[in-house]
Amino acid sequence: MFSYRHAFHAGNHADVLKHTVLIATLRHLMLKEAGITFVDTHAGAGLYRLDSDFSDKGGEAADGIVRLMAALRPAEGAAPASHPLIDDYLDLVADFNPDGALRVYPGSPFVIQRLMRPASRDRLRLFELHPTDGKTLSSNVAQLGAGRAVTVTRQDGFEGLKPLLPPPPGAGGSRRALVLIDPSYEIKSDYARVAAVIQDSLKRFPTGTYLIWYPIIGRAEAHDLPRRLRTLAQQAGRPWLHATLNIGHKDLAPGERQGLTASGMFVINPPHTLKAGLTQALPLLRETLGQGRGQAFSVESSA
Repeated sequence: MFSYRHAFHAGNHADVLKHTVLIATLRHLMLKEAGITFVDTHAGAGLYRLDSDFSDKGGEAADGIVRLMAALRPAEGAAPASHPLIDDYLDLVADFNPDGALRVYPGSPFVIQRLMRPASRDRLRLFELHPTDGKTLSSNVAQLGAGRAVTVTRQDGFEGLKPLLPPPPGAGGSRRALVLIDPSYEIKSDYARVAAVIQDSLKRFPTGTYLIWYPIIGRAEAHDLPRRLRTLAQQAGRPWLHATLNIGHKDLAPGERQGLTASGMFVINPPHTLKAGLTQALPLLRETLGQGRGQAFSVESSA
């Protein structure tokens, strides 16, 4: 069960979609001063070297963040027109690479931590069950010196989430939470567990913001997951948004394998600005990252 390592996939097109949506959602939630409890149920190692053996083996960042950065932040010449959501994402990644060389990619824990507000009592709770990645995550987080604001627990994130909802009230008495759920789905049962934890979470804390990433692959469970999430949101009377990005199938050389080409983000209680932003940003991501037949994107919501 521990064969999956996100380091092989860090910075790929799925991360581009996931982190663009995550940052846009974080920015909107932080317009209000009240503190937020952030939960990442499958945190990974937190930081990834794009020049490591892991990244070199898969090379997936080359068709994701590396291509996007080269196209929209060229070393020479004028930068082409972009979009605020994409610019915000690229700015954050660039902050982790101050010398201009793209060597480090921030995973979701460090994306969230970089945007946390020290004076607002924001809290980040990270879960990672993989023994190696959990140890690396703890080491990376320790270097932040964030104290109790960021905690790492080696535990199944599906189970670790339950006692955190509803979150504790902030200074003004309000309760706010954002939960990111992005397991590897290498175990088929993960799809059912995601739906089950969302159903339970909406009962515990229906006003929380829930972001669920999933791969779009030829598996019935993957096809069915967004439908199940939509049904759960509707049953709870909560708004939802579903965004997908497909970079297409490229022509393969003999012996070459087609990797993941599409993924989706499902958001329950999304910012009201997110649909319009993604409707404008995703065509640019498709145009820049697209590499073959079947390129597509979609944005649908309950509103």
